[in-house]
Amino acid sequence: MFRSLRFRLLLMMIIVAVVALGTVALFARQTTTSEFQRYVQRGWDIRRGRFQDALVMYYNQNRSWDGVQPVVEQISQISGDRIILTDREKRILADSDRKLVGQTVGQGWAPPAGFVIFLGTPVGVVYVNPLGKPVSGAGEEVFLGSVNRWLLLAVVAAGLAAVLLTLALSRRILRPIEALTAAARQMEKGDLSQRVEVKSQDEIGQLAHAFNAMADGLARLEQLRRNMVTDVAHELRTPLSNIRGYLEAMRDGVATPSPALIDSLYEEAMLLNRLVDDLQELALAEAGQLKLVRQPVALAEIVEKVVNVLQPQLADKGLTIGIDLPADLPLVDADPDRVGQILRNLLTNAVNYTPPGGKITVAAKPVLSAGEVAAGTWVEVSVRDTGIGIAPEHLPYVFERFYRADKSRARVSGGAGLGLAIVKQLVEAHGGRVWAESTPGSGAMFAFTLPVSGQQGGVTCGPSL
Repeated sequence: MFRSLRFRLLLMMIIVAVVALGTVALFARQTTTSEFQRYVQRGWDIRRGRFQDALVMYYNQNRSWDGVQPVVEQISQISGDRIILTDREKRILADSDRKLVGQTVGQGWAPPAGFVIFLGTPVGVVYVNPLGKPVSGAGEEVFLGSVNRWLLLAVVAAGLAAVLLTLALSRRILRPIEALTAAARQMEKGDLSQRVEVKSQDEIGQLAHAFNAMADGLARLEQLRRNMVTDVAHELRTPLSNIRGYLEAMRDGVATPSPALIDSLYEEAMLLNRLVDDLQELALAEAGQLKLVRQPVALAEIVEKVVNVLQPQLADKGLTIGIDLPADLPLVDADPDRVGQILRNLLTNAVNYTPPGGKITVAAKPVLSAGEVAAGTWVEVSVRDTGIGIAPEHLPYVFERFYRADKSRARVSGGAGLGLAIVKQLVEAHGGRVWAESTPGSGAMFAFTLPVSGQQGGVTCGPSL
């Protein structure tokens, strides 16, 4: 409980309320006391002047203090204070309580709130509450005490209101968090179908939206993982089954070793080898362990080499290929072998999905920007075909491993689904980006960017074909 977010929110609000309300209450108490005392003092100054005038008038009329007792009592009734009048020898002439008349001023008496009556010379001293304020005149303390009590009650009431509001608001705030926690625990158990309802657009709503997006991604990755295991098993099983069948046939004497049979076994072994190499290369690229030997490279030379290697496949399928590279295309900073691999994978993919009689075009051009990178530092390379195209729902996933838009295609016709995933990793290892554009029935275009080299030479590209 003490570690829960609700308890910490409640504790935080209590502390904030206590500090804030306590500060306000203390400030209000000090201000009220000060202002009230100032008000009382101002009132007393006014009354003192009147009282002094009354006593002076009495003395002037009588030329002595004889019979002044009723005047002192009247002043006491008006002010609510105990008033004592003494002569110059500190003999008490009048006492509003009639208890000390005739006595002398006691030790320690002082007239902090009293005054001296002058008529040329001091003729008397007035003491106000010299022995303490009487109960009947304690209105100031009563008022201040009442104000302080109400301030304390206000602080307590505001604190309770803050606690109740915190409980109510924390429940509303924490309910979606609790739903997120419950869904996350179910996902921890393997249930990736959990989603939470997004009810607001605030930070909690954004968190719920991010959770749902994460859950969708995890579910998709889990499905891809399962598909990958299935595809890997299938891709390995087919050549292994063929090799095993041939070997069993030769062992049983059904078949005899011949150049054609050995070539077939070799081809199946090479399929296995390519699949293992692809998986290893993809794992290294994703782990950031792929080594690149980067240098200034002329793209025209790489394109020419790749096209020459693929000429037999192009000829067998009756495809034509065009190369559109500007003569002033700058050098790129890249690993030539990896760039050749990128182009081979893209061209092989185009060959597989382009019907006989179609055309494939390789083009390149400088670009002003490439996503979030600096302007004017990239070369965009594209491979366009006139094949069957890619449906819009498949475009976001074509660069994921083992993904095939056409699930019915086998490795011999459509590959294992690793070529484009390797392309993406190799391009990103160079700091570039890769994307695909397509309209079903009108072919597809795969493009990637490579950084321009800082060392430019007079390299001339071949003519466009």
